[in-house]
Amino acid sequence: MHSPELVYGVNPVLEVLKAGRAVRLYIGQGRKEKVPALLKEAGRRKIPVEFAAPEFFNRFPKGHQSVAAMVKEKKLAESARELLEIARKKGEPPFLIALDEVEDPRNLGAIMRTAYAAGVHGLIIQKHRQAGLSPEVYKTSAGAAERLPVLVEANIKYALDRLKEEGLLIIGAEGGDERGGIGIAPWDVDLSGPLVLVLGGEDTGIRKVVKERCDHILSLPLAGDIGSLNVSVAAGAFIFEILRQRRSKPDK
Repeated sequence: MHSPELVYGVNPVLEVLKAGRAVRLYIGQGRKEKVPALLKEAGRRKIPVEFAAPEFFNRFPKGHQSVAAMVKEKKLAESARELLEIARKKGEPPFLIALDEVEDPRNLGAIMRTAYAAGVHGLIIQKHRQAGLSPEVYKTSAGAAERLPVLVEANIKYALDRLKEEGLLIIGAEGGDERGGIGIAPWDVDLSGPLVLVLGGEDTGIRKVVKERCDHILSLPLAGDIGSLNVSVAAGAFIFEILRQRRSKPDK
């Protein structure tokens, strides 16, 4: 669960440059769009720049934009309490997300992008059977993976136990009810206080051992014939319902 050696794409590279993690910048020969901003940031931080041949970027999937950076390891949070401290300093009730074996890096990146945009204070992921902070995650997150605080645990159940002791509500979230019922909709539960939103893996959902730690299991009511939603799509619906409830409070 370490940061990638290379990050690609204009926005992700700009973010690692601003964060001071880049050690070398690679720009495709003939690349002009947005390059001045990258070169300016690299110059400000005295980061070496290499104008690379097109073949250099063949190692990346489409969407690399002929821009990449070699990076140092991302600094991760050391404890759940560190994430709670972020919320305390902002004067906000803690809002964390825990992922239970989400293995698709595109889903992880999309969740991180939405989470950061909504003001989530931190993400908790597992060390094994979980997508890590890969170049594809950085690209999909459009740079949010650099800004969103991340805690890596051997098993998220231990972090959930500690957060419950700190008074956080543990909310299990599912993209739909595969039994055909509606279940408890997110807008039928008070989600305006301190909480952890738990999202399960693409194929298995939330594991039983994790569900047992949840105070509520919520699902999205679906009108069509599709039994469930993609985890990153469902995450967006839950995250912004939580944000809506928090902003609708009289004192917010």
